[in-house]
Amino acid sequence: MVGVTRTRGLSARSGGRWIPLLLAATVVAGCVSTAETGQPPVPSETTSTEAPKPVLLALSVTDGDDAVEPGRPITVNAEHGTITKASLIGKHGTHVKDDLRSEGTFWTTAEPLGYGKTYTLTVEAKGEDGRTVTEESTFTTVTPARTVAVSINVWDDETVGVGMPLIFDFTGPVPDRDAAEEALDIAAEPETEGDFHWFGDTRVIWRPKEYWQPGTEVSIDAGIYGMDLGDGTYGTEDKAVDFTVGEKLVAVADGRKHTMTVSINDKDVKTMPISMGKPSSPTPEGTYTVMSEHNGYTMDSSTYGVPVDSSAGYRLYVDYAVRLSNSGIFYHSAPWSLGDQGNANVSHGCINLSTENAAWLMGKTKRGDVFTVERSGGPELVPEDGWSVWQMPWKEWQS
Repeated sequence: MVGVTRTRGLSARSGGRWIPLLLAATVVAGCVSTAETGQPPVPSETTSTEAPKPVLLALSVTDGDDAVEPGRPITVNAEHGTITKASLIGKHGTHVKDDLRSEGTFWTTAEPLGYGKTYTLTVEAKGEDGRTVTEESTFTTVTPARTVAVSINVWDDETVGVGMPLIFDFTGPVPDRDAAEEALDIAAEPETEGDFHWFGDTRVIWRPKEYWQPGTEVSIDAGIYGMDLGDGTYGTEDKAVDFTVGEKLVAVADGRKHTMTVSINDKDVKTMPISMGKPSSPTPEGTYTVMSEHNGYTMDSSTYGVPVDSSAGYRLYVDYAVRLSNSGIFYHSAPWSLGDQGNANVSHGCINLSTENAAWLMGKTKRGDVFTVERSGGPELVPEDGWSVWQMPWKEWQS
């Protein structure tokens, strides 16, 4: 928002009232009029020429600083003059890349510094008064008590679905969550409203308030290197990812009708017979997000805690499988249940499809697409299970 400053002066009416009063005061005081002297009045003028000022330099570091964050740029601002020369040199002679901008009034480093390193900043500038001044500052960057790395669930140049959450996993606890969020820059075109939510001390997820708009271009800059994340914890390196949101695909599986309807860009394109979880292992109800896709996959109950040799255990190879949760919910090809697809729920919790329908659907879906399960008779899907962030209401997400 652009601020507007308004100056209030005397009104025309006020000025009109004061002029005759001033003239009257002049006559009463007996001042000599122009007619009496025959000379025009001499205007009163005050002229002042401001002397040229010496240059003033503002350095972002002070001589002797010993805990400078290496991820933040070192800067110099000049007032009443220009910077003619500046350099940042490490203790062993390493020159840090720099950039002089704004017609010589602003200088900044153009690359991060090292941890636990000593540098000397030297600046030379010329003022309006023509004099040259030189300032110098020697400082040391911080030595972290511990460092953490971060990973991002989106791949560079990937095209994702409209439900894709942005998941940042740190390799250790993050004491200062606000600092971490500040270091995670997310830029979208068109602009998209969203927010962070923490799941424990090592994972933070950003999601939009509503589904992404198809065609949105997104850039992530996880600039954690050199940033103080609390209690002496610093980031090891930055990560950057650019991706695009593809067409809107939503699949809705109905446990009573035993069908799944797929829509693309809000238009229904196909309805297929399915079989969901049987009464002893019903499919959780809710909105899932596609996590991964697999050609040739072994469905193994032991991966989510059910031994293969138990009564509820299994180990089956399938041609097509798409993960929807960490708890083992997939949609996948299941030629052994063709007779039940469209008629009964007989699976261990997954969504069974024919091989042909599973191949068709997997050819359409992508990571981040939305998959909703309705009327399965199962428990409610929890947001922590996989990428099921749409299970959490927006107000709760922001809390």
